[in-house]
Amino acid sequence: MSEKKFPALDAFRIPAAVLVIAIHTSPLASVSDLGDFWFTRVLARVAVPFFFMITGRFLGQTPRRFWQRTLLLYAGAALLYLPLNWYAGTFSALDWMRKFLLEGTFYHLWYFPAVLLGVPLVCLLRKLGTIPAFCAAGLLYLIGLGGDSYYGFLADFPAVHAFYKGVFTLFGYTRNGLFFAPLFLLLGMFCPKLNRKTGAVGFVVSLTAMSVEALWLHGLGVQRHDSMYLLLPVCMLFLFGTLLAWNRGQSRPMRTCSMWVYIIHPWCIVAVRGAAKLCGVQVLLVENSLVHFSAVALLSFAGAVCMMRLKPRSIPCGARAWREIDGKALVHNVCALEEQAGSAVMAVVKADGYGHGAVLVARTLQKAGVTGWAVACLSEGIALRRAGIRGRILILGYTDPAQAPLLARWRLTQTVVDEAHAAALSASGWPVRAHLALDTGMHRLGVPAQDLPAIRRIFHMSGLRIEGVFSHLCAADGTTTPEQMYTEQQTNLFWKTIQQLRREGIDPGEVHLQASYGILNQPAISCSWVRAGIALYGVYSGTFAGKNPVPLCPVLTLRARVATVRCLQPGDVAGYGLAFEAERKTILATVTIGYADGIPRILPQRGGRVLVRGEYAPMVGRLCMDQMLVDVTGIPGVCTGDVVTLIGKDGAKEIRAEELACRCGTITNEILSGLSPRLGLCLKKRGRHKIRAKSL
Repeated sequence: MSEKKFPALDAFRIPAAVLVIAIHTSPLASVSDLGDFWFTRVLARVAVPFFFMITGRFLGQTPRRFWQRTLLLYAGAALLYLPLNWYAGTFSALDWMRKFLLEGTFYHLWYFPAVLLGVPLVCLLRKLGTIPAFCAAGLLYLIGLGGDSYYGFLADFPAVHAFYKGVFTLFGYTRNGLFFAPLFLLLGMFCPKLNRKTGAVGFVVSLTAMSVEALWLHGLGVQRHDSMYLLLPVCMLFLFGTLLAWNRGQSRPMRTCSMWVYIIHPWCIVAVRGAAKLCGVQVLLVENSLVHFSAVALLSFAGAVCMMRLKPRSIPCGARAWREIDGKALVHNVCALEEQAGSAVMAVVKADGYGHGAVLVARTLQKAGVTGWAVACLSEGIALRRAGIRGRILILGYTDPAQAPLLARWRLTQTVVDEAHAAALSASGWPVRAHLALDTGMHRLGVPAQDLPAIRRIFHMSGLRIEGVFSHLCAADGTTTPEQMYTEQQTNLFWKTIQQLRREGIDPGEVHLQASYGILNQPAISCSWVRAGIALYGVYSGTFAGKNPVPLCPVLTLRARVATVRCLQPGDVAGYGLAFEAERKTILATVTIGYADGIPRILPQRGGRVLVRGEYAPMVGRLCMDQMLVDVTGIPGVCTGDVVTLIGKDGAKEIRAEELACRCGTITNEILSGLSPRLGLCLKKRGRHKIRAKSL
């Protein structure tokens, strides 16, 4: 595998899983006690902190979702080991529940309650700030250290002994989510990339020093357990920083495989020992520790592969018809729009991100630093939160005040559409975050901007937190003098109202006025946000690109495949209603996309065309629900499976979304937002496609 594509973080999960197996099988025990101690109680101790750190690295994206998925996985693993709990004769319902909540129901499952406790604790600590969070986590680690490797030094002090005795009534060890997990989760979040040579040398030196520390403590016999060392965080910082420097990309199979190895390896230990006893080869398979370790590791990986194969197979994104989303273009557009507007972009991702996939778009932009989102309705806002999207999510449309509990539960910001709506939200009994819409002349939603008494009353309503004020310019895309004058009139009215509120000591909060064409046509205005909708996706509503030359890049490419190719003779007909009749020898390709996928049914009759093998080919006949006919007579070699481009580039030629909209007499907003969710969705990144498959 080339360096450019090497997923170092995910790749290290495999040796980390092997080290966990080593901890529980002592591979060198029959060779050297001291050697086995160093291998399993020193070197192998980097495995679990690594898993905590890689969790912390990506925790900021979806903490709630991660916690829920981990809890579900832990519950399944706990049930998997119930038979062994019963067989060991140590099972009691109350004790099992205590272990489930605090220390793991089987010896290797302690990681799960530790991370489940550590994640919310770290989220709370981060609110204190980075340095205080590290100080608190470091202090907790030191306390845990006193109950682990350094226990013998402190156990003679009565007060300290009593403290740890109380801790051990709840936790079997201090390697748990209260003392161990927070520090490594934070280290994973903030660990910097290190120079590879510096990182490698630092790791070797710190591991050597930690080995000296561990052997010294072992020689003194002061350890109650040996999971925590003073130099372990330093060692992990060098190891993780070096892996970050090498990391390029991700590997889901490696992640999944290491997870299954971690979960099932104790069952494999039982299986190997049981098989050895049945076959009378205990001397070979059990007493020979190296062979025992190897047999358990091989069986664990074999079991992991089997579990991975049991997962339902998925449909590749490009199997039929699909959308390719260029993440680089998306981020470029945000930067270009922010530079033009002089304000932060609130990404409008309503209507499934204008057909681009709202969650995919939001996750891509969240990584790039976007923190504001606009949706049309409550369900769209909840979908973003479920996907782990943070920041301000503004619902631009009406929400029934009876749904105020959901607004509060998902931390959504609701638009106040009129005074009665505000009063109903206020009376709901739930704390509702809101932005007040001002009607400056569109007469769609909002309180009339001239009605200052109503606006004052809304700001003073209890239970309603007005955190922003905005309006919408209904003719900002216009080029005529009346349209431009009306836009100026709306703008002046909006700012007049905002200034009056400020004079009266009412803080309007976040102020935003411009949408896409406000950015493209109007001068930059000092606002909290600009709401970028269609422009965010690199296209224009019509043929007019606006007065301000913003260098936007189309984000979406729409493709399908050739299903079959047929040769028609002059006079042959094809499609519904005999709509196409061949006037010459014609090669027709059936393409796997239709009006149920969002292609306007009228498009073939309006001169619609596609790109096949880098050449234009006209649509013919009537568009079907799931297929279309394309004349590929002039394009040699077209065959089943060829890629057909309906929007986007193929070679040197391009079909833009604006072309489809113009042919159909509509705007690109309608064309793109009408694309069907059944279309596959792929994230194109750095020249490669990151497939978002649909499960069968």
